[in-house]
Amino acid sequence: MATPIKEWPKLEVRAVVRFLFSKGTKPSEIHKQIAETYGEGAMSRSRVYQWCIWFGEGRTSLGDEPKSGRPKTSTNEENTTHVDELIRCDRRMKIREIALKLKIPKSTVHEIVHDTLGYRKVSARWVPKMLTEDHKLQRVEISQRRLQRCQQDNGDEDTTHIGVGPGGDFQANNNLFDNLITGDETWVHLNTPETKRDSMTWKHPSSPVTKKFKVQRSAAKVMATVFWDAKGVILLDILPQANLTQQWLQRYGWEILPHPAHSPDLAPSDFHLFGPLKRHLGGMAFETEDDLISELRNWFDNLDVDFFRVGINSLLSRWQKCIDLHGDYIEK
Repeated sequence: MATPIKEWPKLEVRAVVRFLFSKGTKPSEIHKQIAETYGEGAMSRSRVYQWCIWFGEGRTSLGDEPKSGRPKTSTNEENTTHVDELIRCDRRMKIREIALKLKIPKSTVHEIVHDTLGYRKVSARWVPKMLTEDHKLQRVEISQRRLQRCQQDNGDEDTTHIGVGPGGDFQANNNLFDNLITGDETWVHLNTPETKRDSMTWKHPSSPVTKKFKVQRSAAKVMATVFWDAKGVILLDILPQANLTQQWLQRYGWEILPHPAHSPDLAPSDFHLFGPLKRHLGGMAFETEDDLISELRNWFDNLDVDFFRVGINSLLSRWQKCIDLHGDYIEK
């Protein structure tokens, strides 16, 4: 058997098809000879039949016919400049609106926006509050004092016990992050709806669309007060009223260090603990408060110690990040 030709131009293969077809060779035999000479990938059986039909209809050209439709000339420097100007004037302008305004295809606008200009459309980032310059200055000053306190405490072997209020810290002994305590409180409902993101599922194109009914949070709720450190939960108290954190601080006589206002991104309970807790409770419904409290205690008991250590240790980088951002909120 002859060795197949490894490299060949497609026009050569088409010429062979025309030559054999003009001699009366059947398309199936033409495909067999093409495969033996040029390899199986040279031309498929269906393509051989198609070329035989075209040659039978009188076609003589071996090249590709010009494609119908508008030539791809819209993606040029002029249109790219116009698209960029429109987006800079209105960051919310849609692809369809740009295409209508410039009278070019949407596919071209999409290519210019994403591939040429490198734009991508994102939602605005949610922040707890519009921080004023005074708020930002306070956040920077407190973060700087916390970092300085870390350096002083870590270099002082006779550090006294220090406590902190909601979202703050408590320091005992000279190893700051091994003895740091943070505390805060949060409402927990007997019925916490599952978030849309947590309810997402994998499906095939042919799978039926899943339905999710709107569920409201129950009016019945309890207040969970939690104090914890890098080793785990120190205190978990469940009561039907709020504002108990200050009472616990007064009971233990801890010194309260200042915490910047509107700063959940600097409070470990807010940025590390309560989010996973609420996601865990999402979709659960409890008949009684006792059932809810039992689930809360079980969840906290089963958390790995590394979970708490990561939350506490991240304060150092967050304080520094707050300073670097000149007091602005820290992105997740």
